[in-house]
Amino acid sequence: MFRDKTKVIHIGDRVIGGGNPILIQSMTNTPTEDVAATVAQILELESEGCEIIRCTVPTQAAADAIPEIKKQIHIPLVADIHFDHKMALAAIEKGADKIRINPGNIGGPEKLRTVVAAAKERNIPIRVGVNSGSLETNLVDKYHGVTAEGIVESALDKVHMIEDAGYDNMVISIKSSDVMMCVKAHELIADKTPYPLHVGITEAGTLTRGNIKSSVGLGIILNQGIGDTIRVSLTGAPIEEVRSAKEILKCLGLRRGGVEVVSCPTCGRTKIDLIGLAGQVEDMVREVTKTKKLDDIKVAVMGCVVNGPGEAKEADLGVAGGVGVGLLIKHGEIIKKLPEAELLSALRYELEHWGE
Repeated sequence: MFRDKTKVIHIGDRVIGGGNPILIQSMTNTPTEDVAATVAQILELESEGCEIIRCTVPTQAAADAIPEIKKQIHIPLVADIHFDHKMALAAIEKGADKIRINPGNIGGPEKLRTVVAAAKERNIPIRVGVNSGSLETNLVDKYHGVTAEGIVESALDKVHMIEDAGYDNMVISIKSSDVMMCVKAHELIADKTPYPLHVGITEAGTLTRGNIKSSVGLGIILNQGIGDTIRVSLTGAPIEEVRSAKEILKCLGLRRGGVEVVSCPTCGRTKIDLIGLAGQVEDMVREVTKTKKLDDIKVAVMGCVVNGPGEAKEADLGVAGGVGVGLLIKHGEIIKKLPEAELLSALRYELEHWGE
């Protein structure tokens, strides 16, 4: 796989590339200079499984907040920089674990060399980011529009600029809101560079549409062995990005552990509030797993007595609904019949005492 051969890069105390596990990244949407709000959001994201966090640094006040934020969090902090090379220098000075820049909009070759020199002095990785929406005019003209080939050429040009400045501690990010263009760009660049790739479908959209686009695009890319870190970009609460990223990795067999909730799609035979119960079970599982480590457990929430008991038996733990009641099933055996109102608490009890 491509990711087995990428350069090993250290981001704070985390390691990517060279076949290391794919790490989940998100980005805060709080004003970075608001330390309390930013820390609170990062800690919430950590509890959900976020492993790298990016914060925007558009002002000196935002840069000044970095040391205090880092004191209170437990994952690497990436400073997101655009247009002003002084902010990149300030973020490096204040202890950012990585900086994200677009070398094409940082202020020219001389300013870029200054930023690279500062990053090199502290051995801080630089994430080279190129989005289809900011593709240079000459490449748009060359390829007769915004294309995967143009995105790749732009990214490699930026990489060479940093290499020419004497540095190779880099991560590359090439993104597009066009799913198949993004897929093609990653397929083109994967064998052209040794640097780890941060993958995602940019500006994917709101929760439903964004999750669909991200799942399709990231699924194709990751399944080809491409990608070392990921972000699911959603117009919504950042915590949803982390939840979605975890599920995508699990579905592809790239992440193990935790609890998987499966549920049937409902039909006219369903006699319990299966939709409501399934949502409650997912919320309950997230709550329980924040305090108890549970590895590779499947919980089934099934709605009727036709297929439900059989399908629930294939899970480690499950319920199958009847008329206002349900069967509690554990390790393939029916344990008891319970009123509908007691099914959620019964599942919770079993998870809280799993393995005892």
